Amino acid sequence: MPQHTARTARTRLPAGVWALGFVSLFMDVSSEMIHALLPVFLTSVLGASAAMVGLIEGVGEATASFAKPFSGWLSDRLGRRKALIVIGYGLGALSKPFFALAPTASWVLAARFSDRVGKGMRGAPRDALVGDLTPEAVRGAAYGLRQSLDTVGAFAGPLLAMGLMVLYAGDFREVFWTALIPGAVAVAILILAVHEPGRQRADRQVRPPIRWREIGSLSGAFWAVLAVGTIIGLARFSEAFLILRAQDSGLQPAAVPLVLVVMNVVYAVSAYPAGALADRRDPRYILAAGLAVLIAADVILALAPGIGTVLVGVGLWGLHMGLTQGLLAALIARHAPAALRGSAFGLFHLVSGVAVLAASLLAGALWDWGGPQATFTCGAALSAIGLLSALAVLRAPATGPGPPAPDR
Repeated sequence: MPQHTARTARTRLPAGVWALGFVSLFMDVSSEMIHALLPVFLTSVLGASAAMVGLIEGVGEATASFAKPFSGWLSDRLGRRKALIVIGYGLGALSKPFFALAPTASWVLAARFSDRVGKGMRGAPRDALVGDLTPEAVRGAAYGLRQSLDTVGAFAGPLLAMGLMVLYAGDFREVFWTALIPGAVAVAILILAVHEPGRQRADRQVRPPIRWREIGSLSGAFWAVLAVGTIIGLARFSEAFLILRAQDSGLQPAAVPLVLVVMNVVYAVSAYPAGALADRRDPRYILAAGLAVLIAADVILALAPGIGTVLVGVGLWGLHMGLTQGLLAALIARHAPAALRGSAFGLFHLVSGVAVLAASLLAGALWDWGGPQATFTCGAALSAIGLLSALAVLRAPATGPGPPAPDR
């Protein structure tokens, strides 16, 4: 009996980890309620162009990518994490009314910028706090729980948005106001239920988030992964264009969140098996398979005659995400030495942010010029370049790439 009790204690996840998981769930619900409707709101209510949609999405995602490496370093430097996490989630919650009040696309841009600053500020300290709270024996389970609850939010937010669009007779602004509620719940849970471990002494010798003089010592294999990841980032523009494509095919505004539901379901189902397979097989071929799937998705989305075919393309897009996103992070972790791993991921996030911004601007400009066919045809061409690069540049590893990074 004592041994059983000890074993149970060792495997029980701390209450703070569960609380952080539900914080992520509620904030994801809040954000996805808006994100699932935002492209259609911008184009049909505010009269924005596809290029403006691309600018807003690109700036938003780039902002989050730029903030992540610095917020993690700052939490190490301060020796405290919860304050930064509260500020990050608070910014996310406070941005929601500005979407509902927005009279112009520029207001939406400012709200999206604030929301993504919050995401970048909270992400790394939150994941570090999960590690601080959790015994090493159950740390994998802790990060898995957070990822699972994140995925629940990614499903529930668009589904809830669909129901509310019916309830509110297609009033986007009422849905955006309602999104404030789960955001506020997330902040309340964080403040009341998450307790940080005893104050840590800040290390006076903490290194800056990126030591540029040491970046040159990273291996050629790392730079190859970074190059391929950049090309993939250019090919995989914002999911906002999937939503616009569905609307262009006749999907009613109340149903457009279905696009993100389909994508995230396929993404969630495929990500873990793809990662497990990469532990036993050459990851280059899994990455190449993911890019081949993206080419197929782009071709289908460029030529799709109706909404049913568009949703097939969206499902393939989600499969591509499952095959490539965790694997890229795992390859970065494998090819960066432990002493420089934080800097390597910081550089990866910075370059990825620039690629997402450029891709979304290009996708929007092509949409305004030649419609969805031009946007997705260009995406297929860039995906083909990424596929050839992955096969030609990446080297076959002697072993699998190791476990993926915990952040999605």
